[in-house]
Amino acid sequence: MSNQLHEFLLPELGVRGAVVEFDHGIDAMLGSRPYPVAVRTLLGQALAAMPLMAANTKFEGRMSLQFRGHNALSMLVAQIEAGLQVRAMAKAEDHAEGDFQALMHGGQLGLLLEPANSDRNYQALVPIEGHSLATALEGYYERSEQIPSKLVLAAGDGVIRGIVIQRLPLGEKASSVENWEHVCALFATLGEAELLAVDALTILRRLFHEETVRVFEPRPVALTCRCSRQSISIMLLSLGEAELQDHLASHPNVDVTCEFCGQRYLFTRDDVDELFLRARTQPESPTRH
Repeated sequence: MSNQLHEFLLPELGVRGAVVEFDHGIDAMLGSRPYPVAVRTLLGQALAAMPLMAANTKFEGRMSLQFRGHNALSMLVAQIEAGLQVRAMAKAEDHAEGDFQALMHGGQLGLLLEPANSDRNYQALVPIEGHSLATALEGYYERSEQIPSKLVLAAGDGVIRGIVIQRLPLGEKASSVENWEHVCALFATLGEAELLAVDALTILRRLFHEETVRVFEPRPVALTCRCSRQSISIMLLSLGEAELQDHLASHPNVDVTCEFCGQRYLFTRDDVDELFLRARTQPESPTRH
């Protein structure tokens, strides 16, 4: 098993889907911060959701699931970029516990699309309803995309998995209300515990053992952060020399921690001086981080 996205089709029932699984890189992404168990689980589910939302779409660019709240969980961000590179982070109090509704009650959840070749971004709200992130995303697809969808998202010790099914447009490739209801009844037998316990292909065989399932070549997915010393340097340049020198007047160094992976970057006074000297002689072009 490895970090992979399997897309599939039920050609005789007019349903498409995808299942994703991660079994390495999880601690490197989430383990550097002492997230409460409930927050880490929700982050894992958000990581699983991103490749599923990117599957079967022609969108090119960055897709972000963003939450902002005013309670114990104040922020959660999960992103997917070109090449199915996924990352996530959260800001939460040590006592942030409870279920999906308890963590997100009163906040705002949205989906942000940043096209690769355009400065125009698109944002849609995702209703915070139901008992899980999966049911909230089902509501988003139903209302915003008019695509009937079902999801199960699960995160546990050393493994993250997710699965989605979606009805093809009515009249296309055997798509019908009756076929969709039949597939949903089969899908309803799958719970988070079983999804965590069994690999992707076995799950598909169990769910649809009496149906024709066409599984496409898997695509690799990566839990990775795009931070680097260079990207942090660009961020520091954007703050301006005066602000950094003011910071250094009362601190020995500039210490920056990536909000996603927790990697620390230390810049001494000499590093900062060299950074701005180099910028004055050969300016660098800002890039997204």
